[in-house]
Amino acid sequence: MKDTSWDKVARWYDRSLTRGSDLHRDVVTPGALRLLGPKKGERILDVGCGQGFFCNELSRRGAEATGVDASKRLIQTAAQRWKGPRFLVGDAGKLEGSYDALVCILALQNMEPLADLVRSMSRALKSGGRLVWVLNHPCFRIPRQSGWGFDDKRKLQFRRVDRYMSPMKIPIQMHPGAAPSVHTWTFHHPLSGYFGALAACGLAVDALEEWVSERSSQAGPRAGAEDSARSEIPMFLALRARKG
Repeated sequence: MKDTSWDKVARWYDRSLTRGSDLHRDVVTPGALRLLGPKKGERILDVGCGQGFFCNELSRRGAEATGVDASKRLIQTAAQRWKGPRFLVGDAGKLEGSYDALVCILALQNMEPLADLVRSMSRALKSGGRLVWVLNHPCFRIPRQSGWGFDDKRKLQFRRVDRYMSPMKIPIQMHPGAAPSVHTWTFHHPLSGYFGALAACGLAVDALEEWVSERSSQAGPRAGAEDSARSEIPMFLALRARKG
């Protein structure tokens, strides 16, 4: 698989999540746990586990959790911080083992090629096993190709999408003010790309959810329009698929 490791921004990424994200805490983590439904004793693999936060949540619920990530620095941080799960440096395109469930939380869009990733995940799943993905919504959250706009006449905030159907490789500046030359990559695919890759590997989607941000704007002339748009235009796409 292509080298898209976040090793060079590992410290920044760890500090960012360690400070705490309300979206991770209030939306992503509880939603992913609910969709996955981890059971005590299950073998669950967290693909692109980063510094292991979600892996630890699985371990706390009695699962036999393993986290894998291409970044050696993030895996070292995870192993030092959490004592329940097992952590491995590895290529998501070459997964090994036989698991009851796999999860990939806000990491799939930073890996490529998609077809190899899905085949690898399918191979690592037991028959009847389940796979949960959480993505930045590919319809509305396309870096450099989408953004917020405001219609003064209608007093309406809207989401502008410039491109959607074409697969794209997009550079992301991780901390523009401090080091604008340091970037990672994100890879955009339309919904048909994701669903086609799953179907090709015998994975059938049995749950799909779209999650909005629970944040609220500070009082001001556009606060109502901003809150309305935020509640109507989802930030995340989450799905569960099962291996036949």
